[in-house]
Amino acid sequence: MARKVRIEEPGSFYHLINRGNYRAWIFETEGARKAFRRCLVEVCQSHGWRLHAWVLMSNHYHLLVETPEGNLVSGMRWLNSTFANRFNRFRNENGHVFQGRYKSILLEPTAVPSVAHYIHLNPVRADVIKPENLEQFVDSSFHHLWHAKRRWSFECFADVLDSLGLTEGTRGWRQRYRTFLQSLSLDAVERKRLGFDKMTWGWVKGSKAFRQAALKDLDNQQVNRVVEQEASEMREASWEHALSDLLTESGRTEADLKSARKGADWKVALAVRLREQHMISHNWLAEHLHMGKASSVQSWVSRHRNREQKS
Repeated sequence: MARKVRIEEPGSFYHLINRGNYRAWIFETEGARKAFRRCLVEVCQSHGWRLHAWVLMSNHYHLLVETPEGNLVSGMRWLNSTFANRFNRFRNENGHVFQGRYKSILLEPTAVPSVAHYIHLNPVRADVIKPENLEQFVDSSFHHLWHAKRRWSFECFADVLDSLGLTEGTRGWRQRYRTFLQSLSLDAVERKRLGFDKMTWGWVKGSKAFRQAALKDLDNQQVNRVVEQEASEMREASWEHALSDLLTESGRTEADLKSARKGADWKVALAVRLREQHMISHNWLAEHLHMGKASSVQSWVSRHRNREQKS
């Protein structure tokens, strides 16, 4: 598989995302969260990064970083590998901690505030905490924004606050930002306008002119890889939505997918509908429906269709 293109320029902004291998809860314990925070501090200090927003969830993280020296790749390689080594050493285990290469989305500077809002609202969307209590979620830049004494020297909140006409130190600025986030969490129309539904899609977030400028210095092969990557990610995102809708319709959950046997009739029926309605690959179905090998899925789907045709 071709490696994803990483665009590195001094002063660039990125939305960075990585998930635990097989969506494992790598940040379930305080020890793991503390270890990652320590790694995050070390990489920002050693690489001169500015951190505009961040959050640790149970099985993934989001970072919004600015790289004045254009050193995204070396920093992320260090961050992920160092944390994985420390995590495995602490648990006396081996193997992959993250699901694969991290996702990086190049941001136009004007997109920074909306991405920061999205990151700060992650615990709310996950029903971990209420928006009116958001400052109590300690594994987030919002907690540091609220509690100035706990901030790291490289955390930057000015761009996010300026976009809302807020200035740190003025009366009630913290409460006004929290109220904004609380209102945003209830306003689906505004979240869509800000692009929340596509915040983790694609390779770049910004205007058409910004996208064209980002592609300008790439050769034709790299441009093709970028286009293919974006199309693949958008397609897989739609597949995930389709699976989620069918699970809800059938009264099943992701936990049921994991616990049921690979060739359970209801899982095969799901696979058939997903294939027919969305032309989803057997490989994707095998992984996300926990059905073993792609060849097994293909066989079960074929037998299911033959039975229906004969009935």
